[in-house]
Amino acid sequence: MRLVILDNYDLASEWAAKYICNRIIQFKPGQDRYFTLGLPTGSTPLGCYKKLIEYHKSGDLSFKYVKTFNMDEYVGLPRNHPESYHSYMWNNFFKHIDIDPNNAHILDGNAADLQAECDAFEKKIKEAGGIDLFVGGMGPDGHIAFNEPGASLVSRTRLKTLIYSKVPTMALTVGVGTVMDAREVMILITGAHKAFALYKAIEEGVNHMWTVSAFQQHPRTIFVCDEDATLELRVKTVKYFKGLMHVHNKLVDPLHSMKEGN
Repeated sequence: MRLVILDNYDLASEWAAKYICNRIIQFKPGQDRYFTLGLPTGSTPLGCYKKLIEYHKSGDLSFKYVKTFNMDEYVGLPRNHPESYHSYMWNNFFKHIDIDPNNAHILDGNAADLQAECDAFEKKIKEAGGIDLFVGGMGPDGHIAFNEPGASLVSRTRLKTLIYSKVPTMALTVGVGTVMDAREVMILITGAHKAFALYKAIEEGVNHMWTVSAFQQHPRTIFVCDEDATLELRVKTVKYFKGLMHVHNKLVDPLHSMKEGN
């Protein structure tokens, strides 16, 4: 497990974007070799998405041979509703890059058979060869996607009743087990309001009341956070991981470019 600590939100977002960029380019995707990326919604990844859009517009990064799978979607919201995750992804990311819309997979919360939709989503991930890198955010209560406190740590994509949401009250979400199957997981955590959840995620044991803690047991997990998110961690924990920043920064520096292969 890696914990990457940056000074602020913007630097954490940039580090995460650089890491994603380098992973895609080093993979050398092509017509018969797609890089498969799991993606989150919410406020935390917006800075990361903006940087990825910058890399694309500068010609350094292409998503032509990338397939994406989003974590979740509300049930009953039309796709074009401003609060739907379809709208979020297209407005904040997909419409600004060169991804084939057929390769951008988001759960359909209006499907006639919601369980069949969840099963089909798992099948699509499997047919794509699994997720190479699953990027996620984390809630203040330690949830990932809509796997709220008490969710099974081996869960798969399913219909979930939302405890803290008034409207909508249900969503489709990948399971903790779905994300754990990814070859690599990167969790973005920023802000003092998530500091206690980060403490629970990495300094205490695996606990289904803090579902993000499951990723302690993943062989390749990176938690990327800002200083504010570390406020509940032990001083020696922060000091230890900050002492590894020279190693972590080699993952993003130099920033690779698809121009290099031209």
